[in-house]
Parts: sequence; C-alpha cells; structure tokens
Amino acid sequence: MKQLVKVQEIEGEGFMALMGQTVTLFCMNYIYAGTLVGVNEEYIKLENGHIVYETGAFNQPDFKDAQKVSDELYIIKSSIESFSVGKKL
Repeated sequence: MKQLVKVQEIEGEGFMALMGQTVTLFCMNYIYAGTLVGVNEEYIKLENGHIVYETGAFNQPDFKDAQKVSDELYIIKSSIESFSVGKKL
C-alpha cells in the first residue's frame, strides 16, 4: 500500500556535516575512505582517497588493508549504501 510521507530536510545534515572529516563509504562493490572535501548533486570528493580491501575489526582504530588510490577521488553518490566518520588512514 502506498502512503504519503512528509520528508523534512535538515540543514547541515549528512555529507555536509562531515565536511573536512575522514569518512568511510560503503559502496556497491568497494569500501572507500578519505577526507571529505566536496559534495554536489552527483558526486562526493575525497582527498587522500583509499580503497579498503580488508577492514579488520571495527573496534580497532585503523583498517587492516587500505591502499591509497589517489590524492583526489570522486565517487558517484548513487553507489553509496552507507557512510560514517572513518578510521585513521
């Protein structure tokens, strides 16, 4: 059954609230990490972008295997499943 839902947008929430912080992005195929420095309608931009091949235990301060991809890494927002403040790189 379809229902009407009221969506309320909160200023400064989501990616905008994490600007300048190290983030972890869980995407369709890979996990990415880096410093969030840009956001637009389609993409986000990470500085010091890494691809995470093995996370290790999530209660540890850093990833078990994160390899640098680029100084500037662009990720299409439609591929992001979830995100959070990240671990040390």
